[in-house]
Amino acid sequence: MLNVQCFECSPIRENSYILYNEFNECLFIDPGCYFNEEKEEMAGFVRSRKLKPVHLLNTHCHLDHVFGNKFIAESFGLTLKIHEKEKTVLDYAPTSGLMYNLPFDNYAGDIEYIREGQKIYLGDDVLLALFTPGHSPGSLSFYCEQQNFVVSGDVLFQRSIGRTDLPGGDFDTLIRSVLEQLFSLPDDCVVYSGHGPATTIGEEKKYNPFLKG
Repeated sequence: MLNVQCFECSPIRENSYILYNEFNECLFIDPGCYFNEEKEEMAGFVRSRKLKPVHLLNTHCHLDHVFGNKFIAESFGLTLKIHEKEKTVLDYAPTSGLMYNLPFDNYAGDIEYIREGQKIYLGDDVLLALFTPGHSPGSLSFYCEQQNFVVSGDVLFQRSIGRTDLPGGDFDTLIRSVLEQLFSLPDDCVVYSGHGPATTIGEEKKYNPFLKG
């Protein structure tokens, strides 16, 4: 069974996630830890619980979701896993950082590419990689069918959706991703977003002004 721990990081207030199970295995999704105290909070959480990190995943590679990739990878000996269409976004992230006056050292290690529909295992628990582009060209959402939750990155928020005015973004593609990939999940499926509070698929079907009807 997976436990979900959220950390709000950086001036952009991005949600970074650690998922861990009863066997003390864990994975990171979108470590956006920017300041040293944020890095130490995430690493301290792992070490204090004697967790064994297994995966480092990005839903997508905009700067606020990758600030901590290098630190986490080097601290725990992990290889970054992303969709192949996010490689150019990852490479551009430091340039974006300078534009926002948020310089950082980018991850520069090996990369393993995640395919649409690929299953990512943490012990007996499984995350299914859903291809949900639109906010970014290779955005992935990670769905746990056993526990009925999805980590959606910046595709779907409580009462909102991801912006599509950044390079590689496309509004129609994003809406199609939500309708075809996320709204096909159960209504009571919990959505852990890249920013803001958790929500459910049913709530967003009913109340999200971008998606009603």
